[in-house]
Amino acid sequence: MTSPQDFLGFWETTGSAKTFTHPLDPELLKAYLPRDARVLDYGCGYGRLTAELAGLGYHRVRGVDVSAALIARGRREHPGLELMRWAGFPLPFEDGFFDAALLFAVLTCVPRDADQSAIVGELGRLVRPGGVLYLSDVPVQDDALNRERYARFAGRYGTYGVFETPDGGVFRHHPPQRLRALLRAAGFGVVAERTGSVATPDGRTAERLQIIARREGSPEAGARREPGPASG
Repeated sequence: MTSPQDFLGFWETTGSAKTFTHPLDPELLKAYLPRDARVLDYGCGYGRLTAELAGLGYHRVRGVDVSAALIARGRREHPGLELMRWAGFPLPFEDGFFDAALLFAVLTCVPRDADQSAIVGELGRLVRPGGVLYLSDVPVQDDALNRERYARFAGRYGTYGVFETPDGGVFRHHPPQRLRALLRAAGFGVVAERTGSVATPDGRTAERLQIIARREGSPEAGARREPGPASG
């Protein structure tokens, strides 16, 4: 999980103890992410999916999160993983450094438009042309609980779909077209979508939207060199 600086306190305290539940889809992984791909798990939290990818044979995976508490937890629970705390942009990697990126239940933790655009835009910089972004997030829900809290907090945050939880978290559910537009603006083209139900950390269920998007541009251009970490 990740969030902008204004909301980071939750993820350094209460949020850092949560058990995240958004699952990978093995069929999508197999279809779009080769085992030798260099993968960024952005908003990795405590490395749950980073570890799952490593267990599936993806050995070039790096997790990054803004929360020091979540990264510390991840290093305790998964000492063999490459997990890094980094707040702000740019991340310390060259353009096109990664073949693929994961963005799992991250935008739901980022209520502001500008912060969301910054995240997806940075992934557009880091994923090579022809590489993929595997996004999974929560669209606007149609049940009574969510409709009520969307309406209750719309005035405070100026966006329908943003809401607070009793333990102090601020979250956002999105119209699907909002997620697609963010990807297009960052240079990605949607190539596959899937919907389904997932468990939430608070014990409920929610509908989710999974999107595979490909970084536009010539794959040959992104493959001419073996990228290395950015200097400085």
